[in-house]
Amino acid sequence: MQPSDALEQHFRLTSLQKRALRKLGIQTLRDLLYHFPVRYEAPGMESSSRELIPGTNVTLVGQIKKLEAKKLWKSRRTVTEGWFEDKTGKVKIMWFNQPYMASYVPQNQLVRIHGSVGGKADKPYLANPEVEKISAHDTSGLFAQENMLANSAPALFPVYPESHGVTSRWFYHSIRKFFEAKLHEQLEDPIPEAVRNELHLPELATAIVWIHQPENQRHAEAAKKRFSFEEMFILQVSRALDRAKNDTEGAFIVQQGPSHAARFLSMLPLQATGAQKRAIADIIKDISKPHPMARLLEGDVGSGKTLVAAAASYAVVNARPPLKLANGEFERAPNGALANRASGTMQVAYMAPTEILASQHFESFIEYFKHLPINIALMTGSSCKKFPSKLSPGSATSISRAQLLKWIASGEIAMLIGTHALIQKSVEFQHLALAIVDEQHRFGTRQRRALARKSEIAPHFLSMTATPIPRTLALSMYGDLDLSVLNELPPGRVQISTKIVFPKERSACYTDVRKKLQEGRQAYVICPRIEEPDPAKLNALQAKSAKAEAKRLKKEVFPEYEIGLLHGAMKSKEKDEVMLRFTSGTINILVATSVVEVGVNVPNATVILIEGAERFGLAQLHQLRGRVQRSSHPPFCYLLPETRSEMSMKRLKALERSSNGFQLAEQDLATRGPGDLYGNQQWGITDLGMEALKNPRLIEAAREAAQRVVSSDPSLTSHKALAACVTEANSSLHEE
Repeated sequence: MQPSDALEQHFRLTSLQKRALRKLGIQTLRDLLYHFPVRYEAPGMESSSRELIPGTNVTLVGQIKKLEAKKLWKSRRTVTEGWFEDKTGKVKIMWFNQPYMASYVPQNQLVRIHGSVGGKADKPYLANPEVEKISAHDTSGLFAQENMLANSAPALFPVYPESHGVTSRWFYHSIRKFFEAKLHEQLEDPIPEAVRNELHLPELATAIVWIHQPENQRHAEAAKKRFSFEEMFILQVSRALDRAKNDTEGAFIVQQGPSHAARFLSMLPLQATGAQKRAIADIIKDISKPHPMARLLEGDVGSGKTLVAAAASYAVVNARPPLKLANGEFERAPNGALANRASGTMQVAYMAPTEILASQHFESFIEYFKHLPINIALMTGSSCKKFPSKLSPGSATSISRAQLLKWIASGEIAMLIGTHALIQKSVEFQHLALAIVDEQHRFGTRQRRALARKSEIAPHFLSMTATPIPRTLALSMYGDLDLSVLNELPPGRVQISTKIVFPKERSACYTDVRKKLQEGRQAYVICPRIEEPDPAKLNALQAKSAKAEAKRLKKEVFPEYEIGLLHGAMKSKEKDEVMLRFTSGTINILVATSVVEVGVNVPNATVILIEGAERFGLAQLHQLRGRVQRSSHPPFCYLLPETRSEMSMKRLKALERSSNGFQLAEQDLATRGPGDLYGNQQWGITDLGMEALKNPRLIEAAREAAQRVVSSDPSLTSHKALAACVTEANSSLHEE
């Protein structure tokens, strides 16, 4: 029995159990050992069969006899019945819908059982008790109940995450088999001994026992702390390895960056904020170094990230690329740095997640650089454009993809803006010095790396996001990136008014929206789901759907206005067409799901209604209301909750009071966790890892320990168990 063995090698599994285990991500014996309990239940007071009180939990020691599986006459449910006996008497025991218990539970042997007492005082029974077999050395006599209870501390009983086909009880008994076979002692500990000793963490074998079969709550908490740290430590080691590899690569050195950036800022009609100036200085310092920049620019809604990207781009395209020698190598100065030539242009690639957003950035860059001799191009799946046009220098013109590819390869295009189209093999740059990815959490790691490998020399890399990310989450998920934060809004931006709207106030809310529409403004209506819930599904999300709400608003509320529909199930071309109509003002009200959460810039849209607001995370709500903070017109956000629980009202009132996305993200992390903030599947972190993200000290400790390990052993040759865990984490992580 080896940890890497498939479960089927040691368990007779039904097809239903196999599906359930796959759903839980359990394929090997190691996976099963790492399937941790979600909570623990006390087994109940120590008692005997003649002292049972209905409604209580008890622990008994004795024998089980005469088990038999049968079907109940009325309900036709399966029940397994039998008797538990100790020296004081006997009591009936039963398991519902578990016919296998008749052959699974040891009979006529000494066992300890934990369960709740049902029935009446004169006729009690135990329902669905847990059973532990007691080995011979545990007691001196067959019915030595007093001796057993006196010499064994009460244990905590684990409760595991289940799936249809495998129960918590199945996990409990299966893992006990592993302990009997001492499988846990064969696992290699990925946390170095020095790190464990420094942080007072139990070794792996001990922690595995403590988390599955703790003797007390202290052991359970110590094990949880250890595994929380382990997950964050492995993640931080992975990030530290990425950063160490990045820092060994060569990059284009952007010379005279500070003077170029200062010149760009002096040409702006508005004063840059202090936060923008600090971020630009960080980036200019990074791109002046001989290895690639790796930086995340995190800015609240409307904080001006595009301006920062434009300043960095201006510095890059005004610098000169290195001279390539006849042998294909780049000329280098005596100190090993690349020697820049007197002419030529370095290039910038700017990738956005949607065609609409890419087009908006293209227009923004034209506005920034229209008075300068800089060639800017747009490449998406549906079109290619170039600015300035040779025939009409003040505007952009459509060109063929083949022609644009030639100009990119020759270096004639200095700034290329686009979508995923930028990472196609046919796109080749002459001197790509800076790669920018906007709303980077919408792209996978491979897509970002594909863009960053579009040049013979690794380009400097700038990620940008408008999603407020708590510091612990940023350190964990983006530990390989330096962080710059834009926490100031540019002058002229109006603060948003946010209001919770209850059912009796809905009519007045619609009146307010109509007034804004009559003034020529536009509105968003956000719904939690696309379709109406299936009435046949009892657990279906009972929330407003975008499709039904668009029809209702057109028929009952705003018949005189044009209403559009946008949701994630639409094809990209359909979504772009709807957004173009909304941007142009043809659509007055856009009913959508949270697909409009990021990036879209429609300055004339100043009102947003969010149906089922309590179903969204605070950070997501903040992102959504940011869609109407794009102009100098007063913006309004109306939150329309469907339920009024104490927790949901507390969260929505926090949004009503605060316009600071970072504060809201931290609050959501503390109250709901990053799984609700961003979705567990998005980040690929377990529940224990999610809890760890609420502990800044643990994250910092994991980060520092990881950096020490990678610094002393960059290839992890002396840490084979850790290296294996990092490889596994990298192959299965779905952080983006």
